[in-house]
Amino acid sequence: MMVADLACAFITLGALVYIFYLPGKLYLGPEKTRLSYLRERKEAVYENLRDLNFEYKAGKLPDADYQSIKTSLEDEAAAILSEIARLEQAAATAPSQLRTEKGARA
Repeated sequence: MMVADLACAFITLGALVYIFYLPGKLYLGPEKTRLSYLRERKEAVYENLRDLNFEYKAGKLPDADYQSIKTSLEDEAAAILSEIARLEQAAATAPSQLRTEKGARA
């Protein structure tokens, strides 16, 4: 009986270590930036617009619903595109500002 209890304890301990052990370094994938998130979101909105047009042409949506959803998606796409442009502009001007600051220090 004592041997069975000991074996059960070792098996339980081994299972718990196997389940809950975390290695020192975890790979979580590439880090997402705001710009990469916006680009993915832009593609999703464009795909939704394509699907919406298909559904409308197939006769599955009334005109009022189509126009409402289309306007909403277009507004979202415009907001995404303007934020992407703003972030890309900020990224383009940042290196030149750094060079100017380095030159001023030297």
